Amino acid sequence: MNLMQRFVSSLIVGLLTILAVPNLKAQEENYKFDIGAGIGMSGYLGDLNNSNPFKRPGFAGDLSFRYRFDTRWGLVTNLGYSALSGNSKDLGSAFPNNETYSFKSSIIDISERAEVNFFAFGQGESYKRLRRWTPYMSVGIGFVLASCDGQTNAAFTIPMSLGVKYKLKERINLGLEFNITKAFGDHLDGEIADLYQVKSSFLKNTDWYSQIALTISYEFGLRCPTCHYYD
Repeated sequence: MNLMQRFVSSLIVGLLTILAVPNLKAQEENYKFDIGAGIGMSGYLGDLNNSNPFKRPGFAGDLSFRYRFDTRWGLVTNLGYSALSGNSKDLGSAFPNNETYSFKSSIIDISERAEVNFFAFGQGESYKRLRRWTPYMSVGIGFVLASCDGQTNAAFTIPMSLGVKYKLKERINLGLEFNITKAFGDHLDGEIADLYQVKSSFLKNTDWYSQIALTISYEFGLRCPTCHYYD
């Protein structure tokens, strides 16, 4: 009986070891893509706010698709939504004819960004000195549509972001990101423009908007599922 118990015990240990091998291997898998989502608050800088972009915060959300060239570089396609608002009372300034102005707008933007991690991001593959967390930054080009007071305006944009991400599990990443976007247009706040009736250049007289968001993403698409080489 003791021999049988030892045999069964050895068999169980062996089976558990075999079952554990795929999990250990999976920790070293390298994925090419990830999809993600973010939720947070938005802010505005423009004719009705020239200091704190989150003076009147709104809702912000986005979806992203990322191609991971390697552990440091990626290309991100982002689709976002932001609610913006502003009021001239926040400025403490007097306008011609003592006019007051306010607006609420909804914007949808799409952008393509180059992203770089400060550290090699991932887990497993110890020879690469991967880290489960890293700061990162990105910059790119985009396009925005703003709806305000029944009118729609469009502009090209330059989005810029800073953030930090953490690998919660093998394929799941959490992050915190701050994004600020320059719009090459002055109508994200509707038709409010030239409040002081002083003309300025196209590049100077433009609106900005920002987001702070918590993000989550899921990695997929094995880079090399049938060999032992990693990019």
